[in-house]
Amino acid sequence: SRICDFPPNSKHRRLALYNAGLSFEKLKAWEEAYAKFLELSDPAKGTGDTLDAAFRVAEVLYHMERFPDAVEVLRVLSDRTALSVDKRIEARTQQGICELEGGDLDGAERTLRSVLTMYNEHPDKDLIDEYFPGQAQFFVGEIFRLRYESIVLDANKSTEKLAEDLEYKSELLLSSQGHYLRAIRLGNGYWATAAGQRIGQLYENMYDHMANAPAPADLSQEEQDVYRAELRKKIRVLIAKAITVYERTLEAAERIGSQSPFVEETRASLKRMKELLLAEAKAEEEAPPPPAPPPAPTKGKGKPNS
Repeated sequence: SRICDFPPNSKHRRLALYNAGLSFEKLKAWEEAYAKFLELSDPAKGTGDTLDAAFRVAEVLYHMERFPDAVEVLRVLSDRTALSVDKRIEARTQQGICELEGGDLDGAERTLRSVLTMYNEHPDKDLIDEYFPGQAQFFVGEIFRLRYESIVLDANKSTEKLAEDLEYKSELLLSSQGHYLRAIRLGNGYWATAAGQRIGQLYENMYDHMANAPAPADLSQEEQDVYRAELRKKIRVLIAKAITVYERTLEAAERIGSQSPFVEETRASLKRMKELLLAEAKAEEEAPPPPAPPPAPTKGKGKPNS
């Protein structure tokens, strides 16, 4: 910062600005970092350190939660056709994430899907680092996860309406899972591990929703007992699926040597799900048998149709 105070024509000033910005960024002194990067940044025409500074400006704006401002910087960068496809994909991926964080789920989905189109249509994918396509695919999964979590199973609704909500919620879960699986297939270790952790979390979350939701209010007490007995069978399947996904995610992370917060979250989730499965099995053993359904009415004997 002291070198930055030298005359503007100092040969050390540009490098000092950039490194002072990095230093403040590592200290999470966002305002100071922003001021340093902004002085050097040129998102429309910059190259070298002025281009790198533009990306840092967007990063700092993200941490300052100035999402619309970050989106504008990143849009300028991603629209520069003269930039390498790698850089354009990086800028557009970050743009989509900032749109998502700013609450524009539909805009974020369009932006992130355009990243994947750009990547899929490129003739030589070996020139592109799979990190940002993997990140874009992961965050499309996040958008569907947020939509999935917004559907609340309300027991005050009719059985028919509750079934419709559950079906729609299940469709959103499968859509989210599909995008996470595509992120895994792109092959970046960090985002593959993150996606695996999220898939297990989806099943765990669905279990929580179904296990804690009261029985539909329009059922009789006897029907509610049967409902809960049948539900217990369904939710054990969700626990087993979550365990399987978590185990495979950890195996993959260990195989590639991936270390990230998602790996630790996966280990904790796997332990929790195994304990829950044991508790569910014990509860099922101790629970009284569900009431038998009423016998079907006997048809009376009548004359055969002529």
